[in-house]
Amino acid sequence: MINPLLFQNLQETGMTFDDVFKRIVKFMKANPSGCFRLMVGTDSQVHKGHTTFITGIVIQNEGKGVWACIRKFIVPRKMLQLHERISLELSLTEEIVSMFTEERKSELINIVLPYLYQGATFTMEGHIDIGAGKRNKTSEFVKEMVARMESMGVEPKIKPDAFVASSYANRYTK
Repeated sequence: MINPLLFQNLQETGMTFDDVFKRIVKFMKANPSGCFRLMVGTDSQVHKGHTTFITGIVIQNEGKGVWACIRKFIVPRKMLQLHERISLELSLTEEIVSMFTEERKSELINIVLPYLYQGATFTMEGHIDIGAGKRNKTSEFVKEMVARMESMGVEPKIKPDAFVASSYANRYTK
């Protein structure tokens, strides 16, 4: 395991989850009347002697920018079973989602609350690196994984809408 609870981006390394949350609050307070999407997703890549998992946290103010970071998690073996790997990806996403406690979510909602009538919004999404297409090897897991995200009160997104997992996190698994 490498830095199990530390996050990084291109500007900073060694961030704790509290640091990440403070960056999200600061980002939202800079333009509190925005349309915010808080997205969490994980992707993995099997390498020669290990499997790398990257969880991305992205706060997007639609049309006005993003702030993002990743967490790297390494399993010291090749995880070749697809269901096991997808399930661990989702477990790592769930772990981060659960750190956004009701108190923390309320704090974020309270930032946009005074601006609701000006169109401000806040949603939280769990991006799952699976697809429902007939030719997609992960399609048989969609129902199970979507239900897990919904049970946490988070809006599940699958491919092609799960870009935090399938694009942002994927870039760092190589």
